[in-house]
Amino acid sequence: MNSWIEVSGAVKGEAADAIADALMAAGALAVDVADLHAESDGEQPIFGEPGMALDQRWADSRIAALFDSDVTTDEIDAIWQQLRNETGNALGPHEFRIVPETDWVRATQAQFEPIEITPLLWIVPTWCEPPNPLAINLRVDPGLAFGTGTHPTTRLCLQWLTQQALSEKRVLDYGCGSGILAMAASALGAGDVLGVDIDPQAIETSRLNTAANKLTARYEVSSDATNGQFDIVVANILAGPLTVLAPAIASHVKVGGRLAMAGILAPQVDRIRDAYAPWLAVSVAAERDGWVLMTGQRLA
Repeated sequence: MNSWIEVSGAVKGEAADAIADALMAAGALAVDVADLHAESDGEQPIFGEPGMALDQRWADSRIAALFDSDVTTDEIDAIWQQLRNETGNALGPHEFRIVPETDWVRATQAQFEPIEITPLLWIVPTWCEPPNPLAINLRVDPGLAFGTGTHPTTRLCLQWLTQQALSEKRVLDYGCGSGILAMAASALGAGDVLGVDIDPQAIETSRLNTAANKLTARYEVSSDATNGQFDIVVANILAGPLTVLAPAIASHVKVGGRLAMAGILAPQVDRIRDAYAPWLAVSVAAERDGWVLMTGQRLA
């Protein structure tokens, strides 16, 4: 059975980027950088918007590089020591770990189980049997696009959709990701469902997922150029885009229609409320793990 050698150690600040590049240039198969204090009281949350480069780094990171077992530990020692010298000891001492060969497909699948959104709506990976065959079971596997039911924001939006009277309604999924919200709207009886996203990969994933579930929804690569008004608009993105796109998103909500937005942290509520105030009053409708769902109805 094959195995690999992992070398890891602490690194300070922005030096992590240069060191990661140097390790890859030295022959590492993969490099991972993570918060050194993750899952502790000293954990430092860093949030970024999709498609935007992060301008912040952890004060202290753990960098880990994976090498082929043909590379000796003496060779890796020499690489690590050279990097310590070149970075003024921003890189700390290192340790080794043998990483055995693993059936990564099975290991990944074991991390994902059916998710109960409500008793009548489940998200079920294709390799699992539906716990409730009589429920709406959306078959979605983890993939390249965001939104497969595991994140609190996705659950908040799905639960909200189950509470709406969607029969024959027009629904817009703004930033559709995997298409999970558009599919749920279709399965719940919506008459016309459109999903839009700026990422062509998300559009392709959404179309494949929708076809696999034998549901009806349209998808378009778009941003703020989407036309038309809808009875229901859901936007599960992040606070930054929600704020910038407020005029566009609000314009798609017809008079009497409803808007639901997620991807918002509790401290960002006031910013979102102010951004949408010229068109409709939005308020917190639900909360999960520090994330909130904000909703409102357009009255004029």
